[in-house]
Amino acid sequence: MSSVHPHSYVLGHSERELERLSAQARFLEPITRQFLREAGIVPGMRVLDFGSGVGDVAFLAAELVGDTGEVVGVDRAPAALAAARKRSDARSLRNVSFPDGDPAEMAFEPQFDAVVGRYVLLFQDDPSATLRKLALRVRPGGLVVFHEPDWGSARSFPPGPTYDRCCQWITETFRLAGNDSNMACKLPAAFVGAGLPAPSMRMQTFIGIGAGCTVFLQAVADLVGSVLPTMEQLGVATAAEVEPATLAERLRLEVTATDSVIIGRSEIGVWSRV
Repeated sequence: MSSVHPHSYVLGHSERELERLSAQARFLEPITRQFLREAGIVPGMRVLDFGSGVGDVAFLAAELVGDTGEVVGVDRAPAALAAARKRSDARSLRNVSFPDGDPAEMAFEPQFDAVVGRYVLLFQDDPSATLRKLALRVRPGGLVVFHEPDWGSARSFPPGPTYDRCCQWITETFRLAGNDSNMACKLPAAFVGAGLPAPSMRMQTFIGIGAGCTVFLQAVADLVGSVLPTMEQLGVATAAEVEPATLAERLRLEVTATDSVIIGRSEIGVWSRV
């Protein structure tokens, strides 16, 4: 069995993965929108989007803050930022920017009204340390808002063996790579450990039956495809076992045949004021 450096980013930044992120964003957008609104993102705010990827959360935040607000998206991956800028230009957005640089080292003036992020803290070596640094960039009374996943509730009934196996492959790969895929119970301690007040939290999830699960099952199959190289490297599963080319269709046929109730990963919204 090969090893992967602890806390490796198991998803990579290939063109295929950047396309998957955009597809995933369409599925997650209504949930993230609700979290950001309830947390208090309103017109006129200046927002930092941490771990911006190809820009989907930044674009959503830009819509919420409006023309009188501003969003700055930062990410460690130049390829992701280049894609985000291209998409921003195509939308003719004037209140969003994606500067180059290491987010941990960049300086911004003035301070932001809020820092936001989606699916970012689970990839941090020390989420509390990350939050502590980010909070320094937020004005007193400003917001720290994140949307993170928790795979602990994912299951099917009657059992859909292929779906359940996919969930196991994903969570085991993340675990062995040092990434925590079950964030719900860990987020309060991360916020408090950063010196922030105990956060407000919300949870949503996908639940469906039979043919109504097609879009979600495609998203699961795409995620398995993205982590497959790391999965093989860690000895979790082989490409022959996964059969990625037919995985989405096999998931759909199995779930439809058994009328399984599919429960997805939980989507966790968490926020606090500085």
